[in-house]
Amino acid sequence: MGALSSIVNTSAPSLYICLLSIAFNPTAWNIVARNEYRKKTITRALGSPYHGCYFLAILIFTFGLVRDHLYQCALLDQPRVPILPRPFATLVPILIFVAGQVFVLTSTYALGITGTFLGDYFGILMDDRVEGFPFNVLRDPMYVGSTLCFAATALWYERPAGLLITLYVYVVYLIALRYEGPFTDMIYSNRSKVEKRE
Repeated sequence: MGALSSIVNTSAPSLYICLLSIAFNPTAWNIVARNEYRKKTITRALGSPYHGCYFLAILIFTFGLVRDHLYQCALLDQPRVPILPRPFATLVPILIFVAGQVFVLTSTYALGITGTFLGDYFGILMDDRVEGFPFNVLRDPMYVGSTLCFAATALWYERPAGLLITLYVYVVYLIALRYEGPFTDMIYSNRSKVEKRE
């Protein structure tokens, strides 16, 4: 326990607030999106599936920024311990962060706003599966990219606790994907069945 307490300040409230925000985002968006698919709550409230999807996109993006800020606050409340030798202590985090952002940004570009922000739950379906970069390299490049950015930030600030938080992020994303993936597959499968009947 002594070794862990030297790298993790468990008495910092910011740590728990950060962990809650990390779990909240994918959980909330999956609940909201499934409700939208079944009941069209946001579409009815805003008058259009596109308006609903853009509204949800703004919420997801904003809550993502809040989560990132809470993560940074949590890191600053954790013990600073050199992790990598110089000059790798700055070079490695930069390279990891850039790689993560490449995956996130190219995923968004390839999917578009509605493809990125759960448009399929609003009935805004893509014509074909995206198979170009970065989807030809990774199955879930946005989640991988986000996880890389968490790791890079922990390395940049030299906070080993941040690497443990990154592991938590990875697990949360894996759990989210166990729900998102099959549900999205079901949406497209239903569309295929309807198209075959017509």
